[in-house]
Amino acid sequence: MSYLMSNYAPLEVTFVKGRGCYLTDDKGRQYLDALCGVGVVGLGHCHQDITKAIQIQAENLLHTSNWYHIQHQEDLAEKLCQLSNMDTAFFANSGAEANEAAIKIARLHGHSQHINNPTILTFNQSFHGRTMATLSATGNTKVQAGFAPLVSEFIYIDFNDINAIKAHENNNNVVAVMLEPIQGESGIIIPDSHYLNQVQEICNNNNWLLILDEVQTGIGRTGKLFAHFYNNITPDLLTLAKGLGNGVPIGACLAKGKASKLFTPGTHGSTFGGNPLVCKTALTVLDVIEKDNILDNVVMMGEYITSGLKNKLKDSDNKVLEIRSKGLMIAIELNQDCSTFLQKALDNQLLINITGQSIRLLPPLIIDKSDADILINKVSDLVNAL
Repeated sequence: MSYLMSNYAPLEVTFVKGRGCYLTDDKGRQYLDALCGVGVVGLGHCHQDITKAIQIQAENLLHTSNWYHIQHQEDLAEKLCQLSNMDTAFFANSGAEANEAAIKIARLHGHSQHINNPTILTFNQSFHGRTMATLSATGNTKVQAGFAPLVSEFIYIDFNDINAIKAHENNNNVVAVMLEPIQGESGIIIPDSHYLNQVQEICNNNNWLLILDEVQTGIGRTGKLFAHFYNNITPDLLTLAKGLGNGVPIGACLAKGKASKLFTPGTHGSTFGGNPLVCKTALTVLDVIEKDNILDNVVMMGEYITSGLKNKLKDSDNKVLEIRSKGLMIAIELNQDCSTFLQKALDNQLLINITGQSIRLLPPLIIDKSDADILINKVSDLVNAL
């Protein structure tokens, strides 16, 4: 009998130890982690610098209330804002909470203009979280099923279709556009190269806030610290989580310009958000990314893995529809359902993710060529065995 609620369906494996790109189960078997906790443990399991930072901070101070100054929180806010060209930061415990904060700021922006029903444009097949507001912002009826009535004032439109946004320019209730630079949970859907620039232009012309959900694409995953850097733009709101803590729960909502002034004392908060432990860990993550030239590795290894997969699968074009990638966000779209691959990959001591007909790979940002070769060969063998 399990005392856990049945909202998960875990595979029959229990991991007890991690090191770098590998996890070890309770039977001593070692697995290549090509998912890294769904894009979380970007610097690998038990990175020595991260472990040391956690140990030292745990010996000094874990938690104080946000009723008092927290130096590591202030240092992390400064660091993130300087790196992203944003102005202020709010810290939470997850990507969903970071997105929740962004939604609340967008509504404050609307009410400041005397808009009674502030509405946010979001996108079909998006994913923004599982709180009631972020679930409502998510353009996927499958994950919303059973939770009606949803939070109102979200309009779902097609991703990578600029005319779908333009169609709402005469809607006086619209106050923001919220999107992922690359849709992750739907299978690494990459928009046209200038799409984000066009979205920002429309937002600027209509006094709408541009909210970029970089919970998955941020902190180096695409080969730049933030995916929107490829477009040389700055959003009004930027949300982060996953890789920021390398396994320690932290989320951040960064704001720019008018959006940075809308939260005032008492309008929002988080008991655990931005505590000394998680902020010190996140500061160390950012230091390691810079010190170890992680972004260069992401670009190099992303190209290496993608090229290797295309080469290994070139004779399987009757099975493979497309390989999509940006840095170390990689998807292989097949012409058939591949849900059985989860178990087959596990049996082959490989951890991956499946989204419909797509194999999704989010390997650690520290992966090297030897481990990349193992990944390429194992995934190719799975596909070729179809």
